[in-house]
Order: sequence, then C-alpha cells, then structure tokens
Amino acid sequence: MDLRPARRIRLTIAYDGADFSGWQVQPGLLTIQGELERVLALIEGAPVAVAGSGRTDAGVHADAQVAACTLQNPIPEPNLRMAMNRLLPRSIRVLDAREVHAGFHPRFDAVAKLYEYRIWRDEICPPLRRFGVYHYPYPLDEARMIALAPLYEGEHDFSAFAAADEKDALGHSKVRRIFSSRLAREGSELVYRVRGSGFLKHMVRMLTGALIEAGKGNLDAAALRTRLTPGFPGKAGPAVPGRGLHLVRVDYPPGVDPGPVLA
Repeated sequence: MDLRPARRIRLTIAYDGADFSGWQVQPGLLTIQGELERVLALIEGAPVAVAGSGRTDAGVHADAQVAACTLQNPIPEPNLRMAMNRLLPRSIRVLDAREVHAGFHPRFDAVAKLYEYRIWRDEICPPLRRFGVYHYPYPLDEARMIALAPLYEGEHDFSAFAAADEKDALGHSKVRRIFSSRLAREGSELVYRVRGSGFLKHMVRMLTGALIEAGKGNLDAAALRTRLTPGFPGKAGPAVPGRGLHLVRVDYPPGVDPGPVLA
C-alpha cells in the first residue's frame, strides 16, 4: 500500500482540438482527457482520473482549459508540467500545474466560462488559420448581428440552443445565465465573445449559428427572443462547426483557487 499523501493538482491546459474527438474519453478515439490520463498514468505508475471544467466538442480549441487530478507521486509541480509536456502530443500543452485544496473540482467550483467563436470573413482563408476559424465569406448584415448579440444576456431557458445530450433523461434545468454576449469585427474576423455561468452541449455553436441566420436576414430580434422562451418547439438554428470555437478562460471565486497568472 502506498502511504504517500495524495495531492490535488490543478492543471491549466491549452490545446489545438483539430485532431481530437473532443475532451471526453471515448473508446477507440483520440481525446484530450484520454491523452492527459495516459501520460499521468505513466508518471504516477497507476491509473489517474482527470476531471475537466467542461466537455469541449470535437475540433474545439482551448486557450486555458482547467482540469484536476489526484496524485501520490511527490514530483514538484514545475517538474510535473515539464514531464507532461514531454509526453503529450505537441497539440496539447500544460501551461501550469499547482497543488490546490483536496476538494477542488474544476467544473463544480467554476462560476463562469468565456468562449470565443471566430468567423473568417475574407474570400480566402490563410491555410494556417483554417483549423481555428469558420470560413464564411458570404454576404452577412454584420451590423444587425452585432446589434442582436446582447439579446442573449441575462437568465434564459436555452433548450432551443442545445443539442440532444445523454444527460437529458435526468431532467436537469437548461436555464443558464449569460453575463456578456458581444460580437465585434476584428480585421478579417467576426469574433463572438460570450461569458456565462455554464453552457449546454453545442450551445455556443448554436448561439453563433442563430446570429448568422440573423445576418442572412432569416431572423429578427422578435424571433430570437422567442427562441429564448420555455417551450419553444425545435431548435433555434444550425450549429456552426466546432473548429471556430475557443474556450478562452474559466473563472473561479477568490479563495477557491486563484489559478495561474498567464502571460
């Protein structure tokens, strides 16, 4: 029996999701969680379970995903970070590893997440950008989209903006609070930034898809508001591809876990 004290380790991770089938472990598929658990098992000499702040979809990227695991290996945190990065594929990088209190959970302790969805608007998308943006060079009323984006703010039932999920049978509420919802043109990109208390499956992709439908002239403010009411039949609109979505940041209350200071 290993009598070394267990340590709870908080990991801040960046990844290019293009080659992965999302965050969550899936048999026979390459996933972010699966790769983290693989290399941690090599370091620990035993299986290690990794919990994440949320499940990003296939192709989705992260600038600062938060995860946690429990280790008995006494390896110092800077050495753990270096060892993991040596063993991980180059498309996944551990930015920070630090010991936190034993009860820390990256999902349940989080108070907000910030996502960006990036739409490349020029006729030609540079090859090196193609996996990080959704290339949409077709006509859109961008001013209309920018004006409508804040309608998502506040507490709403986002059932119409959620894909079917295996957890639906549990009957959990699909009410979420959006703290900020803004769309802006930045050079060749339209960037949608949304920060909320939590997000349903495909929710950000469907929020963005509905804004694109508005830009195409298919939805107005009244139609968008209707899709935020309980009992709306069907879905709000198509989900845009995962490749344009980036998890930028996960926020925690002061005192729960300060997190790293990232450049």
